Amino acid sequence: MTLRETINQHVKDAMKAKETKKRDALRLLTSAFKQIEVDERKELNDDDVIKIIQTQVKRRNDSASQFKDAGRDDLMQIELDEIAIYTPYLPAQLSDDELRSALNDIISKVGASTMKDMGKVMGMASKALAGKADGKRINECVKELLA
Repeated sequence: MTLRETINQHVKDAMKAKETKKRDALRLLTSAFKQIEVDERKELNDDDVIKIIQTQVKRRNDSASQFKDAGRDDLMQIELDEIAIYTPYLPAQLSDDELRSALNDIISKVGASTMKDMGKVMGMASKALAGKADGKRINECVKELLA
């Protein structure tokens, strides 16, 4: 069963169990899938679905931080609840030690030694670690390793 089919089944399960928050959050996700399919005229595979979920999680994180800054803890909590619903559909994220190890391998392959080589490292790391680590985490770790 594809990831999208799994999510559709979970929407049905949430409807039966009367879990309105989960149902609504997953419906927002399925509508994002449909929007991409219509806009780009293509059938989504699991990689596309994961990218869309990551985008939605990132948007929710940004919104949650803005709500926190504005003192709107009620709205921030809604965003965090949706992130918690979306997270199980994403691949497991690398720990900090695993990320450092992977980036050290990439740095040695590229032959990077200074901050001037950061672009080369980031290009390779973004492809190799797609879905396993957030771009922001990769960027911060590369800066730390090359400094």
